[in-house]
Amino acid sequence: MESDAPPNHSSATHEHHDHSTDSGEHDHHQGDHGGMHEGHEQMFRRRFFVSTLLSIPVLLYSPTLQEWLGFTVPTVPGSEWINPVFAVIVFAYGGIPFLQMAVPELKDRSPGMMTLISMAITVAFVYSLASVVFPTQSAFFWELVTLIDIMLLGHWIEMRSVRRASSAVDELAKLMPDTAERITDDGDTEEVPVSELSEGDLVLVRPGASVPADGIVEEGDSDVEESMITGESKPVSKEPGDEVIGGTINGDGSLRVRVGATGDETTLAGIMRLVEEAQQSKSKTQVLADRAAGWLFYVALGAAVVTAIAWTLAVSFDATVIERVVTVLVIACPHALGLAIPLVVAINTSLAARNGMLVRDRIAMEDARNLDAIIFDKTGTLTEGEHGVVDMATVDGVTEDDALEMAAAVESDSEHMIARAIREAADERDLRAPDATDFEAIKGRGVRAIVDGNEVYVGGPNLLTQLDSEIPAHLQRFADEAGENAQTVVYLVRDGELIAAFAMADVIREESYAVVDALHDLDIEVAMLTGDSQDVANAVADELGIDTVFAEVLPEDKDKKVQELQDQGKLVGMVGDGVNDAPALTRADVGIAIGSGTDVAVQSADVILVQNNPMDVVRLVKLSKASYRKMQENIVWAAGYNVFAIPLAAGVLAPIGILLSPAVGALLMSLSTVIVAINAQLLRRVDLSIPELPSGTPATEAQPAD
Repeated sequence: MESDAPPNHSSATHEHHDHSTDSGEHDHHQGDHGGMHEGHEQMFRRRFFVSTLLSIPVLLYSPTLQEWLGFTVPTVPGSEWINPVFAVIVFAYGGIPFLQMAVPELKDRSPGMMTLISMAITVAFVYSLASVVFPTQSAFFWELVTLIDIMLLGHWIEMRSVRRASSAVDELAKLMPDTAERITDDGDTEEVPVSELSEGDLVLVRPGASVPADGIVEEGDSDVEESMITGESKPVSKEPGDEVIGGTINGDGSLRVRVGATGDETTLAGIMRLVEEAQQSKSKTQVLADRAAGWLFYVALGAAVVTAIAWTLAVSFDATVIERVVTVLVIACPHALGLAIPLVVAINTSLAARNGMLVRDRIAMEDARNLDAIIFDKTGTLTEGEHGVVDMATVDGVTEDDALEMAAAVESDSEHMIARAIREAADERDLRAPDATDFEAIKGRGVRAIVDGNEVYVGGPNLLTQLDSEIPAHLQRFADEAGENAQTVVYLVRDGELIAAFAMADVIREESYAVVDALHDLDIEVAMLTGDSQDVANAVADELGIDTVFAEVLPEDKDKKVQELQDQGKLVGMVGDGVNDAPALTRADVGIAIGSGTDVAVQSADVILVQNNPMDVVRLVKLSKASYRKMQENIVWAAGYNVFAIPLAAGVLAPIGILLSPAVGALLMSLSTVIVAINAQLLRRVDLSIPELPSGTPATEAQPAD
């Protein structure tokens, strides 16, 4: 008997191994992961062919088959031992693995598929051996070997389907190159394994080569193919200062990249971990299917006992009784039920990853199909998130340049997008901001610093509320007009006096129009969450057709708005991209981090959208609906098949001459598994496309100060 131990089938469809994206190891780890399913598949394949060859003599020397098919074979000395000897070999080689896989089920006190198969072939085997000792009984050898052969074939097909469906991580592992061209201190290049790269190394990425690690472009211009990571179909233009992702493919230009992350810290490694987590996690439907498979064992066992008693009373105990019992046990094997959900999950995960959707929580992915409302954080999600100062107003005695210099000084230490916009406005006027000291960020309200001995604040309406500052009439008119134009107003306060106001603008993303329309088509309410003023928020909402607006929301209150909708009995999804969104992402029934988000946002989210594209939210819902539909279809077929098959196997139609042999029962059981596998594969044809945006769609200016 071979040394390759069979897998524990109860977890065979969920086994995964860790991966490293270090180039020197990725082939090895790919072999670990791919070899897991492929090794089991090859084991079943090999045992199927060997057992089938060994079964031929048993079939040829079977009196029953000779009678049915009208042929004879020459008898030789000892030919009466051909059937029992070869049947024992087939049982030991092809049947024992099923018994070994049943042991963990029995130890866990959760009998299932392997226990049923083991019972069926063991009953047939023991009865057949007894027929050798007691020749009055009919032998069962040809049924035993064909039963084992078909079981092996069914498992081979199953493992092959699972391996192909679970190939997402393997395909990702292939993306990382084995070597990189590191630029030395004297300007030459040396070829080194990617595993030897360190943060800060400078590497040369030639045209057509794979980027060896995450990093920043220091020199060169090129278009980089990122579809394998982000799902973005078009190559992305890269120039100095832009980030590149390890595993993506460089275009026609040559790039010099400063390495920022290697090995397990790369984006690709993170994606692989998320894909593996998703494939290993179970959905509600999977839990239900697992329970059903467990119940089916007891149903089958009960049906087998009833069948044995009924047939014994009807015809006395003989080979017919054993045949009925074995057929019931075989046909009730929850093969199809065991494969129904894991195969859909594997294909779903693979499809999601290829479309830039990384699933951390299977239950959340399943819940996405039932969402009643989706809340979008406004800045950087529905809008571009790139701010600019479009207008300003000052009090008497303060010039625009003075106000900009003072505001730029306060914002000099801030990385907020409003701060960058103010500094850029000052740079455009060639203004030199004075030094600022004692900088302080006031959460959800603005910033403060000391400039030329004055205490200066910059912030939105919430800042004025905190400072209890009065707004001069002409600045109030300025703010009202800005609000009507969907612009955000940021105020400058010096020593307690409001001295200037800046109108900031952000552009609505073109995709946002199609996203809102598509979600409405799916009967999903669309809500928007922002720290901006009510006027700004309403302007954006009116432009996009958003149903519910939460404006002037402080970061610590975002999750309360999610709870507000949940209290109305709605299943709520939250889409955000920042640290401030983490509590809301956690509170939501389905938390979605967009644009890969920050580390905190990603850890708080159930689904990560690699691209900064709200369109993928619609794709997520569509994929969730399609996947659940396939799960339902598979469960209905797998469970419904047994409702009809078990009574048929027990012989309820025997009075009209319809009886199933164990081999035919095994064939039907395998056929149900194939049907479930084919139906799951049809998920690959799901249309995740979004209607094209009509040409000339307006892009309204709007800006949040979240």
